[in-house]
Amino acid sequence: MGIIREIINDPQISIVELSQRIGLGTTAIENNLAKFKEKGILKRVGPAKGGHWEIIDESMN
Repeated sequence: MGIIREIINDPQISIVELSQRIGLGTTAIENNLAKFKEKGILKRVGPAKGGHWEIIDESMN
């Protein structure tokens, strides 16, 4: 779970930063984030700029 680990380490991380750290394209990151949100694993709080990610499913930590 590279994406989740990066979000735990930096809740304000952007999709571009995730892409660079994990080595996937931004579209792949967006698709994975959409799946995590759909499954109730994480959510975005606030706007794209200045917001942050929250892990909802604590078992993912």
